[in-house]
Amino acid sequence: MTTAVDERDDEPELEVPYWLKSSAEAASAGFWRMLRRLPRLLAQAWRLAWESSPRITLAVVLLQLAGGAVGAIGLVSVVGVLDGLLAEGPTPERVRAAIPSVLIFAAASAVRTLLSSAATAAHGRLSPLVSRAAELRLLELTTRADLAVFDDAAWRDTMYRARDRGTFASQSLVDQAIELGTNVIALVAAGGVLAVLHPVLLPLLVLAVVPTAWAAVRSARLDYRQRLRLTSLYRRRYMLSDLLADRDAAPELRAFTLREFLLAEVRRLLDTETRAHIRVMERQVWTTLAGTALGAAATGLTYAVMIWLLMTGRMELAVGGAAAYAIGTGIGALSQVAFTIRHLYEEGLYFADYQAFCALARQHAEPDTAGTAPRTFEEMRLDRVSFRYPGAEKLAVDGVSLTLRRGQTVALVGENGSGKSTLAKILAGLYRPESGTVSWDGVVLDDYRPDSVREGVAVVMQEPTHWPLTARDNITIGRYDRAAGQDDVEHAARAGDAHDFIVELPRKYETLLSRHFTDGADLSGGQWQRLAVSRAFFRDAALLICDEPTANLDARAEHDVYQRLRELAEGRTVVLITHHLASVRTADLILVFDHGALAEQGDHDTLMARGGLYAELFTLQAEAYSRSS
Repeated sequence: MTTAVDERDDEPELEVPYWLKSSAEAASAGFWRMLRRLPRLLAQAWRLAWESSPRITLAVVLLQLAGGAVGAIGLVSVVGVLDGLLAEGPTPERVRAAIPSVLIFAAASAVRTLLSSAATAAHGRLSPLVSRAAELRLLELTTRADLAVFDDAAWRDTMYRARDRGTFASQSLVDQAIELGTNVIALVAAGGVLAVLHPVLLPLLVLAVVPTAWAAVRSARLDYRQRLRLTSLYRRRYMLSDLLADRDAAPELRAFTLREFLLAEVRRLLDTETRAHIRVMERQVWTTLAGTALGAAATGLTYAVMIWLLMTGRMELAVGGAAAYAIGTGIGALSQVAFTIRHLYEEGLYFADYQAFCALARQHAEPDTAGTAPRTFEEMRLDRVSFRYPGAEKLAVDGVSLTLRRGQTVALVGENGSGKSTLAKILAGLYRPESGTVSWDGVVLDDYRPDSVREGVAVVMQEPTHWPLTARDNITIGRYDRAAGQDDVEHAARAGDAHDFIVELPRKYETLLSRHFTDGADLSGGQWQRLAVSRAFFRDAALLICDEPTANLDARAEHDVYQRLRELAEGRTVVLITHHLASVRTADLILVFDHGALAEQGDHDTLMARGGLYAELFTLQAEAYSRSS
C-alpha cells in the first residue's frame, strides 16, 4: 500500500529554473571551495555589522579578543594546578602549591564569564540593527525598481527568495560570524597550549573535527539546494493557501465550490515538498552518521597517541592531564567552529540570494536623473511610443503618437487588451517606453526624475489598493508633502463623494480601514473607489488619469463621479479609461485603440460619422441598452 508521500523519480516541480543556475552552482560547491569562500563571507558579515553600528561592532571584537586571552590564561593555569597536586611531598604542601594556580584559574573563569556576558549584550544590540538595515535596503531597492519588472516571473521568484530568507540571512550571517570568532579565539587558545605542551597533539586535534565539519557543510548544501529547487513551488503554495483563508476570496470560493479543487492542488504541492524533504533528510542523516563515525575514530586516535606519550615517558603526567583538558576544550571549540561554519556557509548562500536580488534591483532601478519636472504643463506629447512587457513577443503599445493639452478631457477606449491601461501607465510615468519619447512642453520626461514626474500626476485605479491606514491617511497620502488641515481633507472627501460614509465610521476620519486590527473597519468596493477619487482630488495634480473609476459604483454614484471629474478638469488634463462609451460622449478627444495601436481619434460626433471601430462599439452598447429596456 502506498502513502501520499511515496517516492517518485519524476518530479518536474523540482527542476531548477534556468534563471537560478548560478545559485545552483553555488549550492553544489565542495568543502574546500566553501573554505575558500569563507574569508569573503566573513568580510561581508563584518562589513554589514560595521555599516549598522561601528561602535558596537568594535566593542564585540574587543570583548571577544579579551575573552580569548583570558581563556588561554585559564588553560595554562591548569598545568600549574596539576604540577602542584602531582608533585612529591605531603598532601597539604601539594595543595598549598596548587592554590595560586587554582586562584588564577578561578579568576580567569570569572573574568571570561563577565567578558562573555558583555559580548553577548553587545551582540544582542548589534543583531537587530543589522536586520533593520538589511530589510530597509531590500524595500528601498524594491520600490525603486522599474514597474515593468514586476510582470516578470523570474523577478518575482528572485524577490521572494530574497525576502523569504535573504533578510534573515543578513542578520544570521553576522550572528554566525561573531559566533565563529568567539570559537576560533577559544580554539587558538587551546591549540596554543597544546603546541606548548606537545606539538604532535595539535594536528591530531584538527584531524578529530575535520569529518564533522565536512558532514555539517554537506548537510547545509543539501538543505539549500532543496530550497532552491522549491522556490516557485513554495510561492505557488503560499499564494493558494492565502486565497483559501482570505476574506475577499471566501465568497467566490464557496459560490463556485472551489474548495476541493484548490485543496487538491495544495495537497499535490505539499506532497511534492514532503517527498523532497524526506529525501534530503535521509541523505543528511547518512552524511551526519559518516562524519560522526570518522570524527569519533580520529578523537580516539588523539587520546591513544597521548596515552602512548605518557607510557613511553615522552610526556609528564601533569602535562598529560593539562593536555587532556586542553584537548577536551579544543575538540569542543573545534566542533562549535565546524557547526558555525556550516551555518555560516548556509546563511552565506541565502545572503548571496539577497545580494543577487539587490544587484538585480539596482540594475533595473529607475534612472536617477537630476532634473525636477514642473508641477504643470501646457502640452504633453507622445512621439512613436512603443512598449513590450517582459518576456512578451508582441508589443502592448505599438508606435503611438498623440498630443494632449491642458484643460482637455481625453477618453481612451477600445476592447480588452487593446493597450489602453498600458498607455495610461506610460502617461503616468509608471512605465518607460521601449522606444519613442514622452515630453512635457517639449522636454523629454527622461530628463526628469521619475518621482518628480509622478508628483504632477494623480491616478485612480480600477481596483484601488486597500491601504491599512486611517480614512484620513488614505486621502492625504496622495500628497504626503502637503500639510493637510481638516478642512482640506473634508473638501477632498466631499469632492469624491466619500465624506458621508466616512463620518458614519466608528472613529470617523481616524478609523483604521482594515478588519485585521482591533476597532478596524472595512469598506465596500464602491466606497474604496470613492476614497480613491477623493485622494486624486486632494493630490491636486496637473494630469488626472482614471482607469475605470466607476467600475464599482451604481448609476447615480457613477453620474456624480463623472460630474465631479469634469469639474476637476478645469485647468488640468483628465484621461479617462472606460468601457462605458456613453460616459465619454462629452470628452474633448476620444482615442480608440486596437491591438496596441491608435486606430482612431476625434470627438464623439466625428468618430460616429466616420463609422469605424468606435461607432461599431458604441452602437453595440446602445443596442444592448435598448434591448434591456
